Amino acid sequence: MDFTELYETAVGMRFFAYTPYYDFRVGAALLAENESGEKRVFTGCNVQNSAFGANICAEHTAGAKAVSEGYRVFRAVAVAGGMGDEISEMVLPCGVCRQFLSEFAAEGMKVILLKDGSPAVFTLDEIFPRPFAL
Repeated sequence: MDFTELYETAVGMRFFAYTPYYDFRVGAALLAENESGEKRVFTGCNVQNSAFGANICAEHTAGAKAVSEGYRVFRAVAVAGGMGDEISEMVLPCGVCRQFLSEFAAEGMKVILLKDGSPAVFTLDEIFPRPFAL
């Protein structure tokens, strides 16, 4: 799967977001690998809750699905978000999601975001240079 296809998958996941409190819909598509070297894409959307601390981000959803199925090496994640049907540029994972992704990130993990109207590729290190680590 190329990065444009991964980004388009993230865009499509926005349709499933549950956003009754503020209509900011986010979709994520995560390319992960298991210890056998098999790669798979896991998807997620944001899920809001009336207790805002219980909100779940799209990236966290996709990552938890991957880990729960034995895929613990994250190669790339695409994130797309915006109000309603709009797609905003440079919708970055929040700090908690960046830390979560860093826990399982392969060296040079890619982050695909919309920039200047097209998917652009960054590394996780570029957007989160100093994660917490043991």
